[in-house]
Amino acid sequence: MASKTNNNDFNADELVAPEWLNAEFLREVLIKHLKEPQLKVLDVVMSPASAKGDHYASVMFRSKVVYETQKGKFSKSLIIKTMPEQEGHKKEMLSNSHIFETEIGMYTKALPKFEEILRQSGDETKLCTPCLYYSLEPRQVMIFDDLVVEGYTVIRDRGATIEELKAAYTKLAKIHAVSFKILNENPEYLKEFKYSISSLPNFLTDPFVTSGNTNFLGLIESVPEFAKYKQFFKNIETTFVPQLVDILDEYRSNRQTDGYYILSHGDFHLRNTMFKHNSTGGLEDCMLLDFQMSNVCPPSVDILYSVYLLMGPDERRNHHKELINFYFNTFVETLEKIGFKAELPNYVDFWRQLHRHKMFDLFYMTLLPMGFAGERNDIDLADMMTNNEVRQKLFFIEKFIDEVKYLLPRFEKLRYFK
Repeated sequence: MASKTNNNDFNADELVAPEWLNAEFLREVLIKHLKEPQLKVLDVVMSPASAKGDHYASVMFRSKVVYETQKGKFSKSLIIKTMPEQEGHKKEMLSNSHIFETEIGMYTKALPKFEEILRQSGDETKLCTPCLYYSLEPRQVMIFDDLVVEGYTVIRDRGATIEELKAAYTKLAKIHAVSFKILNENPEYLKEFKYSISSLPNFLTDPFVTSGNTNFLGLIESVPEFAKYKQFFKNIETTFVPQLVDILDEYRSNRQTDGYYILSHGDFHLRNTMFKHNSTGGLEDCMLLDFQMSNVCPPSVDILYSVYLLMGPDERRNHHKELINFYFNTFVETLEKIGFKAELPNYVDFWRQLHRHKMFDLFYMTLLPMGFAGERNDIDLADMMTNNEVRQKLFFIEKFIDEVKYLLPRFEKLRYFK
């Protein structure tokens, strides 16, 4: 059983599979899934499931399994997702969290139910790949079919096209719409999805979060044309994170009568989306991945996040309103199609809510340096998460400074600084 990879392109904690992740474990998984009690595993090859920087909140492996049943000899490629076992920042942040309960609930309860509701209206959209196996004890594990085998890929060497972005927004809008209907008709069904990213142990006090505004101030103070914005960012230093939490928890603690609420994806960025193209390059489908941070909250949490971590610079500057309106139109059209009976969301209130949650616009802007650093593939995500000196340097990436020169005046026109 091969279980080692010495490629610097992968996360360090995914180079060697843990001892328990072996042929016997996979045999039990396949017996349960395929209902073949006589199944025998003949060979297993383990490797990392994703490239360095694709994710942080789990450890993932790809397992190519050759097995035999009474029907013959077969092979299957599996994606195995589990909690970090190596000591360090990742384990400290995630070990006592609810992320696996949340994602298991999404894949086994929420998303299948959403697909059922869509199918009843004639919409055959596939919202997720099925979860073949999951457990919380003795270890937190989820296992899926490998989407790469089905022709899906992650975009790494370029930005997404407008067509690809619209495909991703279509999937998100349908998830949001069905959850919006359920929250209106039977909110108890989604009550378990109450853990936002702010509920991660030590997250709110982690320097990765608390240093964002401070590091941005360092950039503000070094570029003369940014000087007029300095006082605003100094004024929010102590209130920045609490305001973010207020938005994340608004549905549970301070629901607004004119607010819209949905079950969010929670981490809607480009590396959490896989695309399938045909032999001529035409787009066939996309699939959203990684629902560990899903919770009931305003749609602005996903939408504003996507402006910075799904779109590229050109889309952010020239197409962001077009793309957000595309999402909103799909959201409303889906509600109409699935028979939503109450008053439909309207364009004005939706954009008013996005504006009211401007603090997330500002926070997500401070995550952009990590995105630009990821393009260079020369900085480890773990270093960015744990080393503030590394993060400080990222704020002076030329691409980020150029982006800030565009964003701050736009925010000013939107009266964000009033």
